[in-house]
Amino acid sequence: MKKVIVIGCPGSGKSTFARALAEKTGLPLYHLDRLYWNPDRTTVEKSVFRARLGEVMAQDAWIIDGNYGSTMEWRIKTADTVFFLDLPTEVCLSGIRERQGKPRADMPWVEAEGEQDEEFIRFIEEYNTVSRPKVLTLLAQYRDREIVIFRNREEMTAYLQGEIREKNGAPY
Repeated sequence: MKKVIVIGCPGSGKSTFARALAEKTGLPLYHLDRLYWNPDRTTVEKSVFRARLGEVMAQDAWIIDGNYGSTMEWRIKTADTVFFLDLPTEVCLSGIRERQGKPRADMPWVEAEGEQDEEFIRFIEEYNTVSRPKVLTLLAQYRDREIVIFRNREEMTAYLQGEIREKNGAPY
C-alpha cells in the first residue's frame, strides 16, 4: 500500500480515517479540498487543481482524501488501494453537524456552527442514489486494485487497529 485514495459521502469520516491511516502507515496525506479551495471560499481554476493533483500523484507514495468526481477515475487508475466509506446518509449528515465550528486540517476555513449549505445537504441526501452508483461502477472496473469498503465507523476503527483481515476471501 503506497498510493491510496479515501472516498465516500461527505461527512462519512474520510478525512478522519485518512489522518489515522497516514499516522499508522507514515504515508504523506493530501486533502483534495486543500488543493481546490482558497481560504476565502473561492476555488482555483480547474487547470490549477489538476496540476496540483498531478504533482501529488507523481510522487512515489501518498494518501489522497476526497471525492471530486471529475478526477476520481484518474486517481483510482493511479492508486493501488481504495478505501470507500459507504456509510448511511444519517451518519454522514450527523458527521457534517459534528464538525461545524471546529478547525479541520482538510479545509482552509472553519465552518460556522449552524451554517447550512442547502445544496451541500441535498448532495449528501442524494449521494446514495446519484453518486454512489457511479463510484461502485468505477470500483467494479478496477478490481485489480485493493478495494476496502466500510459500512460503519466500527469497521474503520477495527481496520486501523488491525482487527479486520479478510471476509469471504476478499478485503473487507
